[in-house]
Amino acid sequence: MIQTAPDGAPRFAILMDEHTALAAQFARAFGNERFEPVQPRDLVLYLIEHHDKGWASYDAAPKTDPKTGFPYNLVDTPAEDITRTSAASPDFNEKKHPYCGLLSSMHSWGLYNGRYGLSEKVLINTIPATDRHLADRMLEAELRRQERLKAELAKDPEAKAWIEEGHLFQNYKQLQFFDTFALYFNRTHEGARGEAAFPHVPVNAKEDATITIRPAGAASYVVSPYPFGEAPARFSFSGRHIEAARPGEQKNWGATMAHTPREEQRFTLLPG
Repeated sequence: MIQTAPDGAPRFAILMDEHTALAAQFARAFGNERFEPVQPRDLVLYLIEHHDKGWASYDAAPKTDPKTGFPYNLVDTPAEDITRTSAASPDFNEKKHPYCGLLSSMHSWGLYNGRYGLSEKVLINTIPATDRHLADRMLEAELRRQERLKAELAKDPEAKAWIEEGHLFQNYKQLQFFDTFALYFNRTHEGARGEAAFPHVPVNAKEDATITIRPAGAASYVVSPYPFGEAPARFSFSGRHIEAARPGEQKNWGATMAHTPREEQRFTLLPG
C-alpha cells in the first residue's frame, strides 16, 4: 500500500507483510481487565500475522497504476489480481490449521461484503461489471471453504467451541480491528492523521465497544477506551520511500522495493 504524503514528496510504500506485522503487534498487546485477549492465542496470532499472505507473490512484482505512477494502492488493484490474493490468503493459512483458514476465508469474504455488516465499505461494489464474475466465483468458493472447514473443526472436541458463533465472531471482529487500526497508520502519513473511530471492537463474545483515537503530538495518540495491556504502548512498522514512475517508464517495482533501504515509522499509544 502507498501512504499519503505532502504534495510533491516521495511516498512511503508498505508491503502486505509489513502491514500484517503491525496488526500482529496490536494483537499481541491487546487485552486487559476490560478487553479479553485473543484465544486460541497461538493460532489467532499466527492468522493475524499472515492474514494477507496471499499478496506475497503480487508484492514481489507490483504493477504501476497509470493514474498515479505508483504501484496500485490496495483496493485499486485490478480485479484479476486482487481476487487472486483473496483466495491465496486462506489457501496459505489453511495449511497451518483449519481455524486459521476459516478466519482468513471470512476475512477475504468480508472485505467484499462490508465485513459482515460491520463496515459501510463494500469492495464488491467497486469491481467493474466486466470483472464481477471473477469476484463472484472467488466468493462462492470461499463460502464452500468455510462450510468444509467448520465441518472439520466440529469433529475436534476443543475446536468445536471455537466455531460457536459468539466466539468465532469475537475472533473475526478482533482481526478486523487490528487490520483497520494498522491501516490508520499505514495509509496516512503522520501530519494528516486525525481523530477516528473503530466500532465493533469485542470486549468479549457478547459485548462490543467503539474505540477512538486522536493525535496528541510527537507521534503520540490517545486511545479510548484503551484495549492494550501496557500503557504507554509503543509500536512501529516498516516501509520505504519511493518516487513515482515517469510517464511511459516501465518501472520494475519489485527490484525497486527490494533495493530501497527500509525505514521505520514509530508511534506511541496512550490511554484516554
